[in-house]
Amino acid sequence: MFRRHLISLAALAFSSILMPAAWAQGKDIKIAHIYSKTGPLEAYGKQTQTGLMMGLSYATGGTMEVAGRKIVVIEKDDQGKPDLGKNLLAAAYGDDKVDLAVGPTASPVALAMLPVAEEYKKLLLVEPAVADSITGDKWNKYIFRTGRNSSQDAIANAVAVDKDGVSIVTMAQDSAFGRDGVKAFKDSVKKAKLVHEEYLPPATTDFTAGAQRMIDKLKALPGRKIIFIIWAGGNPFKIADMDLKRHGIEIATGGNILPAMVAYKQFPGMEGAAYYYFGMPKNPVNDAMVASHYQQFKSPPDFFTAGGFSAAMALVTALKKTNGDTNTNKLISTMEGMSFDTPKGKMTFRKEDHQAMQSMYHFKIKIDPAFAWGVPELIREIKPEEMNVPIRNKR
Repeated sequence: MFRRHLISLAALAFSSILMPAAWAQGKDIKIAHIYSKTGPLEAYGKQTQTGLMMGLSYATGGTMEVAGRKIVVIEKDDQGKPDLGKNLLAAAYGDDKVDLAVGPTASPVALAMLPVAEEYKKLLLVEPAVADSITGDKWNKYIFRTGRNSSQDAIANAVAVDKDGVSIVTMAQDSAFGRDGVKAFKDSVKKAKLVHEEYLPPATTDFTAGAQRMIDKLKALPGRKIIFIIWAGGNPFKIADMDLKRHGIEIATGGNILPAMVAYKQFPGMEGAAYYYFGMPKNPVNDAMVASHYQQFKSPPDFFTAGGFSAAMALVTALKKTNGDTNTNKLISTMEGMSFDTPKGKMTFRKEDHQAMQSMYHFKIKIDPAFAWGVPELIREIKPEEMNVPIRNKR
């Protein structure tokens, strides 16, 4: 009798050890998505959210589960405001008890959020904020980024405009995104001559004064003359209203969302480099995303839809490798150096700074009556191994 009682107690004790593990395995995987649901970059944020949810569904085969754990996404609107984004991330980690977070849309918001991830010792997967400093001097080990950084943008765009005898003026927003973008572009240009940097408030709508300053810097110079634009939101192409052609001045810029590329129709033959355009990558993941997006929305996926989808692919790849374990240190060790499939092809998190190494696309704008926007025709894919992307953090 006594022996049976001891066996029962031992069995009970053993089951009590197993229960927390089993319970943890069955708990939801909670992900906070903090993004510009409203505010100046609302269009970017909404595309990212669409891509994230489509990507999570695709990567999990429609189950929204990994290792028996349901994925739950909690949305929060930072409105493009750094202080609000910082507080929302703290609330997500502290009050909502999320396992990790994705976002934000704007670089100033991301920079405000980085210390919060370090304080709570939880992952923040940055998508799509671009500033180099996010995975540079402001970085900490809890930060990963699937979005491209300013250096990747700049190196790829330099392919298109960095030629002997070219004089370039940069026009950028006076923000972390704009200034980091110009710095990276300057570092990437080896042959052309940069003669002026023009910084304007992010919400600028009247570009007359800035355009005149740029024209004055370029108009008397010999050779090819280019204004290279680094801008998020708004319509900086209004500078074309100043009759730049009269002075032999061209406009160049990188890729953008489809509504913004309606303005590109004014510039047939314009070259640049794009992070993504739905017709460029040729792989099964992109095919699936494009087909699904047409089915749901009767339109192609856009620039930041691909980014959200890529973030989802990274997360699910990591969670499958950990068998659903969301322990932060385990996720970090799993994700460092990890490769994963995306609509852009294979990406790899660089171990040193957790920046995703990825392809970019050199394009030339052509006019196609079937599309409302200037179509970026692929010249060539610029592979990750072709881009010497600097490591800018101080690990």
